[in-house]
Amino acid sequence: MRPVLVTRQGAVRGITGPHGTTCFKNIPYAAAPTDSLRFAPPRPPDAWDGIRDAGAYGPTAPKAPYAPPMDRLIPEVDIPGEEFLNLNVWTPDPSGSASLPVMVWVHGGAFSNGSGSLSGYDGSAFARDGVVLVTLNYRLGAEGFLHLGPEDTAPANLGLLDQIAGLEWVRDNIASFGGDPGRVTVFGQSAGAMSIGALLAMPAAKGLFHRAALQSGAAHHALSTDSAALIGTRLAALLGVPPTRPDLAAVPQELLLAAQQQLRSDMSARPDPALWGEAALNLMPFEPVVDRATLPRAPAEAVADGTAADVDVLVGCTRDEFRLFTVPTGLAPLVTDELLERGAAAYGLSPQGMLTYRAAFPGATPGELLAEIATDWFYRLPALRLAEAQARQGARAFVYEFAWPPLPLGGELGACHAVDVPFVFDNLADPGFTPLLGDTPPQHLADSMHAAWVAFATTGDPGWPAYGEHDRTVRNFGSMPTLAHAPREHLRALWDGLR
Repeated sequence: MRPVLVTRQGAVRGITGPHGTTCFKNIPYAAAPTDSLRFAPPRPPDAWDGIRDAGAYGPTAPKAPYAPPMDRLIPEVDIPGEEFLNLNVWTPDPSGSASLPVMVWVHGGAFSNGSGSLSGYDGSAFARDGVVLVTLNYRLGAEGFLHLGPEDTAPANLGLLDQIAGLEWVRDNIASFGGDPGRVTVFGQSAGAMSIGALLAMPAAKGLFHRAALQSGAAHHALSTDSAALIGTRLAALLGVPPTRPDLAAVPQELLLAAQQQLRSDMSARPDPALWGEAALNLMPFEPVVDRATLPRAPAEAVADGTAADVDVLVGCTRDEFRLFTVPTGLAPLVTDELLERGAAAYGLSPQGMLTYRAAFPGATPGELLAEIATDWFYRLPALRLAEAQARQGARAFVYEFAWPPLPLGGELGACHAVDVPFVFDNLADPGFTPLLGDTPPQHLADSMHAAWVAFATTGDPGWPAYGEHDRTVRNFGSMPTLAHAPREHLRALWDGLR
């Protein structure tokens, strides 16, 4: 007998999974964003009669495929359909009688790719360990993050508003699945973590979650309205339409996605701030926008001033994040000393700072040094700044670094971007992760990392000392997890006042 639970919109029938868990998939948390709801804030879903089958993943947000070689390394799934504002729930308690911690996963994908419906995000291991796990889909690319400047009075950040609608669904319904709406942890990776960094600063998200775990992203990635307007206007020009929401909403989906791909290629080929604003360094045309309405202030500034002082955080990155973008693409050996110096200067690093990096990594090639500097600028420093800000506000902050290097590509990837995700989910056997992990990833490391995330969601303590400006303790998840005090301190100090 397949279990049936009741939500506010209607009854859903799930499927039984491993370890005595139950999964309910493709539950709508908002109405399909089509027709008049395209480029509009999320609306509640319609109720339904009878019992809705929740045994298979539903539609995913429209997106173009990853460009090579990322399409071979990063798993992706594309399920067509209009009702893609849906979520999936795994629970160990289909009776709904428990009051268990809840974790809500926000997927990554540079705000233009990804979905919460990857098989690698299967939440059975979390449910096995006493957590109700939720994954969700949200609007991507222009449909999720378009902003056209002062004349654009419609709300920006629709993708973030979708995430908030999903969290409101959790607040209103998760008790039926055995979850405690007063113990919700949001967690995400890359753009998912950057989304959470923005949610920490958004008034509409206040009180919807109580802890946050951010992997390879924090609160530094957001665009001004001027930068977003540059990007939106160039997108409209590529499509040959006026830069208004009604005109863009009339563009067929496949043409919009193709133009978004072209936009990102143009940005990568010519990362000129005059053309793209702050996105010229971020290399992501669509990001959260500080529109003064949905996102009133730059997330890092708002968090530093205490907008999320009641939220404990777990935050960190992988040791070699940026190698994912330099090694498989063949960029690493093409980086010259001149390109290295120009790249470092664009990030704000002084010539003396460049010398410090050279001394810290003797014998490193220019490509390897660029990856070190970019990893710090994109990922490591934002993570540390978030931890510092929360610690100053009296919240607990825990910092980690993932350091296990996979074997593919001759081991040159190092512990690169995205390699930590299957360890957190304890899903090393999922075939979608094999191209990045290789065939023999260490299960004991997944046991350790997954247990830390479960402990954080359950108790607020992942198992190592909290981070502070005078006690910079970092958990290192390498072949054998260790503790480090103020690692790379001389490099971190270089960025004071810069990042």
